[in-house]
Amino acid sequence: MTKHVAFFRGINVGGHNMVKMDVLKRLFNSMGFNDVMTIKQSGNVVFESNSVDKEILRKNIEKKVAESLGIDVHVIVRTMPELQKIVQKNPFKEVDERKVINLWVTFLSEKPKGKTELPIAIPKTDAEVIAIYGTEAYSVTRTEGDGGKPNPFIESLLKVGATTRSWGMVKEIVGRG
Repeated sequence: MTKHVAFFRGINVGGHNMVKMDVLKRLFNSMGFNDVMTIKQSGNVVFESNSVDKEILRKNIEKKVAESLGIDVHVIVRTMPELQKIVQKNPFKEVDERKVINLWVTFLSEKPKGKTELPIAIPKTDAEVIAIYGTEAYSVTRTEGDGGKPNPFIESLLKVGATTRSWGMVKEIVGRG
């Protein structure tokens, strides 16, 4: 069995696509996944599966959510070992945390094509994308508020689907997984 995390994009945000985590947990159990656990209300589901094909898992989860809950969602799946490597590597170790409000990890649906000059400021915010490694982008925000959340900018810049979690959330998921 491989431990995975499904990151949902666009549920329980701004009153849209409201899904209770116990409903998601039951849904994942009904799909035959084991050791299912939800973390926070933002759509993080830890589960075990015999399948190692993340793309098949993603498609099956999206289809089941659409059929059962009537909502179209985008899901990105990572294995727990992949997340553990991210936390161990700590892409923010060079960031002076006294000068930032939030650290963000954006999970990309695929590896971006081409190179992007970094760091790159996110327009009309005090935020910037500081690194992209494989299928993750890393950002910092220097002011409070939602204006610095990098997800829409990164999707537009890289032309890939994405979902973003705080660095603290990623570390919490790894710690509980």
